[in-house]
Amino acid sequence: MLGLAAPVVMAELGWVTMGIVDTLMVGPLGADAIGAVGLASMLFFAFAVFAMGLLLGLDPLVAQAFGAERLDECHRWLVDGVWLCAIVTLPIIAALMALGASLPTWGLPDGVLRLTQPYFTILTWSLPPLLLYAAFRRYLQAIGTVRPVMVMLIVTNLVNAGGNWILIHGHLGAPALGVRGSAYATLIARMFMAAWLFLVIVRREAHARPRLQDTEMRLDLQRLRRLFGLGLPAAGQAVLEVGVFTAATALAARVSAEALAAHQIALNMAALTFMVPYGLASAAAVRVGHAVGRQDAHGVSSAGWTAIALGVGFMSAAALVFLLMPGPLIRAFTEDGGVVRTGVALLFVAAVFQLFDGLQGVTTGVLRGLGDTHTAMLWNLAGHWFIGLPLGYALCFSVGLGVVGLWWGLSAGLMVCGIALLWVWKKGTLTF
Repeated sequence: MLGLAAPVVMAELGWVTMGIVDTLMVGPLGADAIGAVGLASMLFFAFAVFAMGLLLGLDPLVAQAFGAERLDECHRWLVDGVWLCAIVTLPIIAALMALGASLPTWGLPDGVLRLTQPYFTILTWSLPPLLLYAAFRRYLQAIGTVRPVMVMLIVTNLVNAGGNWILIHGHLGAPALGVRGSAYATLIARMFMAAWLFLVIVRREAHARPRLQDTEMRLDLQRLRRLFGLGLPAAGQAVLEVGVFTAATALAARVSAEALAAHQIALNMAALTFMVPYGLASAAAVRVGHAVGRQDAHGVSSAGWTAIALGVGFMSAAALVFLLMPGPLIRAFTEDGGVVRTGVALLFVAAVFQLFDGLQGVTTGVLRGLGDTHTAMLWNLAGHWFIGLPLGYALCFSVGLGVVGLWWGLSAGLMVCGIALLWVWKKGTLTF
């Protein structure tokens, strides 16, 4: 399980690290800057994650064609994936622009609003290369080529960090652009990611037969509908999960700039630890699916419970770190006393929900291995949107607990999701 999950975990950790680096490097600019980068990034990904989720349909389609030694069909699905990127890019960019124009009506603190709008506008134009990166990555992983993806993400982190250092503070003769400099660094990094993986594909396919360049490039609506149909449920679940934290970020912004900054820092920490159960979920889906295919009930149970145990074990260790050293973790981003105090309180809440976050993450994967993709989506809807967010809103604004109350509400939603999906998994193994 660990051998299968490790490449995915490393790639996802590299992806999340870029967001953490952005937050770290704008930290000296103050709480307004931290909050603006966090809010703009969450709003962007609430839309981008839907388009990237649609491309998850490439996984089974390319993998099945590759297993059948139909390289021509692999190439054709790659082309279809690029067509899907092109089709969804324009409407999502239009929606992002409309969202950016509405920000002044959100009741944001003046300092946060002033920095969020230009950052968000620049980030919007990183969508096309981001979607191409997602399509190229899905293709490469489906044919078993994962090392270049890991190497690329390591190098991209260096590109992103270097771009931040140069453009935020004006080093090497560049203008000091502040928060806008961080946005430009992100744009450059995402263009670099797409270009790197494109070159990896071209180099890999240079001597393959049939050749990639001989692939028919026309738009095939029937194939596109099949790709869209497979990716839509995964995209829906991703939107529900990312969307609730985007909504929470917007609510945190209404509390204060310090609350928003603390929320963003703690959220970065929680997102980093979640990448391990996320990678385990992908590995579990494969191993459970293999066992289902060979009608091996014991193998189904063994693979699933192994993944769950590993995920819960890691997240328990992460919770212990949050409890023992919250101050140093928050102060790595900022020395602002108000942000540090609130961030420490949020990491305590994060420690409480770590186990349940890992539980719901891994069980989503093992259920996917059973062929069940709808249950996790429905429980995410119920737990996050019908329980967690309303409860968090009430605790934050009605009870007066502020952003800490918002996190307790989200924690309750994660607990419901984790317990419910574990029960569904246990029931599924008994009836398999």
